Amino acid sequence: MAGILVFVEQRNSEVRKASLQALSEAKRQGGSASAVLPGSGIGDAAAGLGAWGADKVYVADDPNLELYSSDGYAEVVVKAVEQTQPSAIFFAGTAMGRDLAPTVAARLGVGAIPDAVGLTLDGETFSVRRPVYSGKAIATATTAGNTPQVISLRPNVFAAEEVGGAGEVVALDGLSLSIRAVVKELLEAEGGELDVAEADVIVSGGRGIKGPENCALIKSLADALGGAVGASRAAVDAGWIEHSHQVGQTGKVVSPSLYVAAGISGAIQHLAGMSSSKVIVAINKDPDAPIFKVADYGIVGDLFDVIPPMVEAIKAL
Repeated sequence: MAGILVFVEQRNSEVRKASLQALSEAKRQGGSASAVLPGSGIGDAAAGLGAWGADKVYVADDPNLELYSSDGYAEVVVKAVEQTQPSAIFFAGTAMGRDLAPTVAARLGVGAIPDAVGLTLDGETFSVRRPVYSGKAIATATTAGNTPQVISLRPNVFAAEEVGGAGEVVALDGLSLSIRAVVKELLEAEGGELDVAEADVIVSGGRGIKGPENCALIKSLADALGGAVGASRAAVDAGWIEHSHQVGQTGKVVSPSLYVAAGISGAIQHLAGMSSSKVIVAINKDPDAPIFKVADYGIVGDLFDVIPPMVEAIKAL
């Protein structure tokens, strides 16, 4: 096998966990794994990728790449492909990865398979398992034919495994960086809250929280568990919480180790975004709520009566 190239995403020179998961999976597939890292002032980030399985790290360190642009980043990845001739390119299925992967595939004239939750390599061909029909079924797609094969991996499905070692850092030269849309400034929400897309524990609130003043109750449980705060579309549309917290078909797709759904009925659009969670706990006063059909553990009760003693019990541990 010619090897796998992994696009590594960084923010403020800090590598995203989802990219480390993709890099680890590339290494586990048995061939050589290399990484491509664009950005500005990313020397330390590049040097650390060898510990996660990168045999070589192709770096494009340029002030014009400090903030993401699909034009600039796609050019960097294509240049790395020209130098490495990989059989496959892995992307993390983050917002950036979902934008960049099809852009790179179009430039290379190859297909792209998104949202992988399972991979099997047979010779030079990957069989990729991915959810379809809002998570109701799993389809298997094969990448036979043109190479490199572009595949994005759902975050928190594949384990990040530190293997030690130091990868060779190679500077990518000859970039023209023809960027049509230039990002001047990136504004981040205040509070420094954990991104639900990468959180290992998520506590989500829905219509059952009854108002924005009760988001603090959801946050208290999330804080006790060391997790992030999520929300259903109903809570977001009502203006109770920002869209960045929304989990579901029109929000973020998540796969945490623990997902707690409080006051969420379980519409199919919400289930599409969290049904691959490893353990699902549902809290709802309606015993017939659809969320209980996918939950591993269910609590039939009013979340205002259930969550406070849960928080106290967790804090007492």
